[in-house]
Amino acid sequence: MAATETKRQLVIIGGAEDKEGDCQILREFVRRSGGTKARIVIMTAATELPREVGENYIKVFERLGAENVRIIDTESREDASSSTALEAVEKATGVFFTGGDQARITSILKDTELDTAIHKRCAEGVVIGGTSAGAAVMPDVMIVEGDSETNPRIDVVDMGPGMGFLPGVVIDQHFSQRGRLGRLISALLIEPAVLGFGIDENTAMVVTDNHFEVIGQGCVTVVDESEATHSNIDDILKDEPLAICGAKLHILPHGYKFDLKNRKPILDNQPVANTSVPVG
Repeated sequence: MAATETKRQLVIIGGAEDKEGDCQILREFVRRSGGTKARIVIMTAATELPREVGENYIKVFERLGAENVRIIDTESREDASSSTALEAVEKATGVFFTGGDQARITSILKDTELDTAIHKRCAEGVVIGGTSAGAAVMPDVMIVEGDSETNPRIDVVDMGPGMGFLPGVVIDQHFSQRGRLGRLISALLIEPAVLGFGIDENTAMVVTDNHFEVIGQGCVTVVDESEATHSNIDDILKDEPLAICGAKLHILPHGYKFDLKNRKPILDNQPVANTSVPVG
């Protein structure tokens, strides 16, 4: 189930966001969630240390002024039917997924009552945020795991069902820090999607309706294969190198925006040079 595009608000973070200084990204999440009236639930399904990780975010969000912050700890799928958890989501103005293992999020939450409730609230305009694993689950098909610092090949990435908050794309995180361009391109060619987003650490895609703005210290790398002229994916074995020609690459730092519907950067009042170069 996808969120209604006209009300969608997502804060998708590449991991390792600042939690001690100005907290620019988490500050934006709190602001969009209602500022000092924000009611935030922290989803800790991804981590095996839910209390430790959750309490760390509670401290940050409360320091930034959120009115109410609580943890929803789901260790099993049965927990995703808890009336307490469902009530918390119904009252929330922001839902935040922590890092950890993205497969844990989908195995515990996908197609549960809690999943339905979060999507309903997302469609109503509640802000959905996620960092690292919490970012990976945003598409309808996600990168479960894969190799970093490698050339594109079919066997370097494993895909699986995501949570579907931003369908039709592929997202990778810790992007430039872990050299993940090869696996993002591999995932993009394996999946029937045309846009891939690689988000650096301490950097976020802030999605509103059909566009996003980059905030933070690094960049968002956009790979657009919608006009690619050639790929050899149908002709190779799984361990052989992938080829792609005619794809587009956009490197977008803080303040740059991107039109998701028309698949192009929004360059009003921004320098045009070096924002789009062909690949392949």
